[in-house]
Amino acid sequence: MKIYQLLQNKVHLPVTNEEQNFIQRHRHNIRITALDERDTLLAQNLVRKGVYSISKDNNTLIKAVNESTT
Repeated sequence: MKIYQLLQNKVHLPVTNEEQNFIQRHRHNIRITALDERDTLLAQNLVRKGVYSISKDNNTLIKAVNESTT
């Protein structure tokens, strides 16, 4: 990564095709209880990567506003 990219806030986050499909399907807040087993695993990975965060009620995923994925 180049310093120019960091200064311009153009940090790209690598995600798998499956994770990208999940992000496209769930563009807004998601209830964790509504996810199936596979989507739950994908959501956990995306929380670790910082694409989503968990709300205070521990039942909703919230998409990070300024995340850009490639």
